[in-house]
Amino acid sequence: MREAPPQLRLFLVRGLLAIAWAVVYVSVSDSLTTTVGVLLVLYPLIDAVASVIDARGQLGSERRLLELNAGVSVAAAVALGIAATGDKGDVLATFGVWAALTGAAQLVVAIRRRMVLGRQWPLLLAGAGSTALGISFLVMSGGSNPPLRMIAVYAATGGLEFAIQAWLLARRRHQAQVSPAT
Repeated sequence: MREAPPQLRLFLVRGLLAIAWAVVYVSVSDSLTTTVGVLLVLYPLIDAVASVIDARGQLGSERRLLELNAGVSVAAAVALGIAATGDKGDVLATFGVWAALTGAAQLVVAIRRRMVLGRQWPLLLAGAGSTALGISFLVMSGGSNPPLRMIAVYAATGGLEFAIQAWLLARRRHQAQVSPAT
């Protein structure tokens, strides 16, 4: 049996980690505690590590975009650590900026990869959703009681989309093995 392609493993692990993170986060996110602060810092660091791993297998502008995304995610982790010492609005605004920026980057990468990996509709949806939710987090951050639990929805949805993309890549790979090109 051949080894799974790097993107397949990366997308699956990234998706499952995001879903697990969301489950843990939603169970503790009623108030802004130290545990919530640690989880908020951890989430963009997961994204940064995944982006660095993904960038290693890429060339040119796609590699640079993934490396830039990793840098933005590390900066977001630091910013979220600082924001978590403030109030919920600070956290939601900071997370919103990060989500919008990384969502836009993810959209660009998914569009560029469609020629190599086929249609990337789950990743396109994840990028568009991240951008839209990021903007909505910014809007919600000005409210009287910003809903930190929405961040769990963001993570779980993105995780599901990464897991679906991994499944699609596995299915495409299996189909190619079953009916090799003539």
